[in-house]
Amino acid sequence: MGRVQEMVIYGVSFDMVGKQPIVLLKTAEGNRFLPIWIGHNEAAAILMRLQGASTPRPLTHDLVTEILGQLDAQVVRIIVTELRENTFFAEITVTQDGTEIQIDSRPSDAIALALRADAPIYAADDVIEESAIEFEGEEVDEEAIVTEFRSFLESVTPEEFAIEEEDEN
Repeated sequence: MGRVQEMVIYGVSFDMVGKQPIVLLKTAEGNRFLPIWIGHNEAAAILMRLQGASTPRPLTHDLVTEILGQLDAQVVRIIVTELRENTFFAEITVTQDGTEIQIDSRPSDAIALALRADAPIYAADDVIEESAIEFEGEEVDEEAIVTEFRSFLESVTPEEFAIEEEDEN
């Protein structure tokens, strides 16, 4: 993999057409935004962490974080590595006893874990070049965008991302 850029979580929102959750990553340097469509459960997990909410029992990402901690391992970074056939791929880097282990992951799960571990989030330059949206010039009202996302984050609840799971039996 080539070069990577650090990303920050800009927000979580809904695709207005399909009502699918989106996590929006922004380059730490510059105005490039990477929208990644994610599942409802992962959106709830990311939002809960962003809002500082907790549950009486650990959810999956909290459980994985706890297991890693008990094994003396920690998430040190995640990288959105590629976009292939309209699907994003990510890699979680975990260290244990001085050894780095790379684990294949969906970006949404990797981001949820990175948030819990305070680990940096990166994206490959190739992914940014192919999929990022760039806002340039003074017509970009970043403050309005931030305000809109903050308003959304403050008013949305993780339950809004909960969907009825169909019984597969």
